[in-house]
Amino acid sequence: MLAKSATSGSLRSLDDHLDQILVVIAVSGLIAGLALKLTNMPSAPQLVWAAATLPVLTALLFQAARSMLRGDFGLDIVAALSMTVALGFGETLAANVVALMYAGGQLLESFASGRAAKEMTALLGRVAQTAMRYRGNRLEEVAIETLAPGDRLLIRHGEVLPVDGVVFSGSAILDQSALTGEAIPIERRAPHEVLSGSTSVGTTFDLMTLRPASESTYAGIVRLVEAAQRSKAPMARLADRYAIGFLFLTIGLAIAAWLLSSDPRRALAVLVVATPCPLILAVPVALVSGLSRSAKAGALIKGGDVLEALSRVRVALLDKTGTVTQGSAEIVQIRSARWVPEAELLRLAASLDQASNHVMAAALVAAAKKRGIALSSPTDVREDAGAGIEGQVEGKRVIIGGSTFVQNCTNEGDPRTFRFGIKPGQVVVAVAIDGAVAGIIVMADQIRSDASLAIKQLRRAGITKIVLATGDRLDVATGISEELGIDEILGDLTPEAKVDAVVAARKSGPVMMVGDGINDAPALASADVGIAMGARGAAASSEAAGVVLLVDKLAPLAQAIVIAQRTIIIAKQSVIAGLGLSLVAMCFAAFGYLPPVQGALLQELIDLAVILNAMRALR
Repeated sequence: MLAKSATSGSLRSLDDHLDQILVVIAVSGLIAGLALKLTNMPSAPQLVWAAATLPVLTALLFQAARSMLRGDFGLDIVAALSMTVALGFGETLAANVVALMYAGGQLLESFASGRAAKEMTALLGRVAQTAMRYRGNRLEEVAIETLAPGDRLLIRHGEVLPVDGVVFSGSAILDQSALTGEAIPIERRAPHEVLSGSTSVGTTFDLMTLRPASESTYAGIVRLVEAAQRSKAPMARLADRYAIGFLFLTIGLAIAAWLLSSDPRRALAVLVVATPCPLILAVPVALVSGLSRSAKAGALIKGGDVLEALSRVRVALLDKTGTVTQGSAEIVQIRSARWVPEAELLRLAASLDQASNHVMAAALVAAAKKRGIALSSPTDVREDAGAGIEGQVEGKRVIIGGSTFVQNCTNEGDPRTFRFGIKPGQVVVAVAIDGAVAGIIVMADQIRSDASLAIKQLRRAGITKIVLATGDRLDVATGISEELGIDEILGDLTPEAKVDAVVAARKSGPVMMVGDGINDAPALASADVGIAMGARGAAASSEAAGVVLLVDKLAPLAQAIVIAQRTIIIAKQSVIAGLGLSLVAMCFAAFGYLPPVQGALLQELIDLAVILNAMRALR
C-alpha cells in the first residue's frame, strides 16, 4: 500500500513539472542541434532536433486524447499536426521550434493562471487548523473540527478566526480584507458577531463559538472558491469549438498551397503558422483573472459560465428583507407619556421581553443592548402567544404587545393616541406600566444605508430595469421603492410567485435575482444569475446562487458586473485578434513569404501577445 501511495505521489509530482521538463528537452535539443551544425556530421542535427520534438509531440497527443475522451476538441490538434508533418518532410528544425513554443506556451499558461488565481488561492491557504479553547481555567490547543457552539476560545494577535462567533470579552480589531476586500480594520466589542476568516490585528480577546467550523462563513466561502476553480466556462468551450472550423480551414489552405505551388514546404509553413498553441488558453486566463478581481472586490463568482452570464444581465429583481433592507427590526422612534422618560420605557419593555421568544421581542432586546442599556430580570411572567406579554420588572407591572392587547389590560390611556403618522411597514409595540398606557415603541426594518447608491451604480453598470420583488405587503414595498427610485414593485409574493416573476422579467432581457432567504432560493436558481447575500443570508440561497456577496453590502454587485463585462470583452479580443493574426500569417505562408521556422516564431509571438492581453483582466 505504501509503495502504491509513493508511486501515485511520484506521478503527481512528475505531472506537475511536465511543462518544465518538456521545455528543458526542447531547448536542449535546439541548442545541441545548432552546435552540431558546426561539425562535419550533417545528419546529426536532424536526429537531435527530431529526438527533442518526439517527447513534446507524445505528451501533446496524450493530452489531446484525454481531452477528446472528455468531449473537448481543442486547437492543440493543429500543433500536433504541424509537428508530425514537419518531421515527415524532414523539417526537423521547424518541428523542434514548434515543440519548444508549444511547451513554452503551456508553461506560460500555468504561470498566468497561477498569477490570476492568487487572491482566490490565498483564501484556501488561510484556513485555520487549530484553536486555543478554554477548559475551565486552562487553555488547550484543539483541532477546529472538534469545536462546538458555546466553546470559548482565545484569539491572539495575528490569528485567523477559525469559526463564526461573538466577542465574549475584550475588544476585537479585525482585518476582513480577505472576506470583503476592505483594507481598513474594524473594531467589534461584546456581544457583536464576527465572521471566521477575519484576522485579529489587535490585542487578544475571547470568542464564543456560534456554529461548528464546517458550517462557518469562511468554510462556506472556501467550498465556493474550490467549486469556482473547478469550473470550466462556456467561452472556453466556445473557443475550443472554433478549433473545428479553424482546423478544416488550415488543412484546406495547406492543401491548396501545396497543389497550386507544387511545394510541400508551403503546406508545412501554413500548418506551422496555424499553431495557436496557447491561444485558447488566453480565454480561461482572462476568465480566471476576472473571477479573481471580483473575489477581491467582495463578490465570489462561482465559475466562468456565471461570469459570462453576469456580463449580459439587463434586469435586476431585488428581494426586500435582508437585501434592500437591513433584515431585522430596529427602533425608529419611542413615544412616551409625560410621566415616563423614553429611556426608562425602553428599559422596562426590553427587560420584560427577555422572557419572550417572539421575533419582535428579540429585536427589541437586541436594540436596547445595542444602546448600552442594562436590563433587569423579569418575574411572574405570563404571555399570550402572538398577542402580548405581562410581568413584574423591579416591582412594576409591565405589559407589552399590540395596541388592542395593551388596551384591554389597562385602566388608563389609549395606545392609539400615540399612533399618528405611523408609516406602512412600521410595527407598533405598545407599553403599559402599573395599569396605565406609557407609550409606544415604533420599530421597522430600515433601508440599507448603501441601497440608494447601489441602485445608481447598477444603472451605470447597464441594468435597464430594477424590480422590487418581495413577499411583504404591497403598501410596505411601495414606500421603499418610491424612496429608492425602483421601476416596478411586486408585493405579497410566494416563493413560487417569485419564480414566475423571474420568468416574466426575461421579456426585458437577461435577469439576475438578488436575495438572502431560504424563500429566495428557487428564484435565485431560476434566474440567469442568482445573487446571494452570503455574509448573513441562508445557506440555501448561497448554494442556489451563482454569485455570493461576501460582505453585507450591495456595493460589490455593481463592481462584479463591471468586472464581468470587461473580462468578457478582453476574452473576445484575445480570440478575435489571435485567430485573425494567425489567418493573415497563414496567407503569407501559403504564398511562400513565410518559411516554416520563421512562421513558428511569428505564431508564438502572436500567442504570447494575446495571453498578455488576457491578463489585463487582473487590473
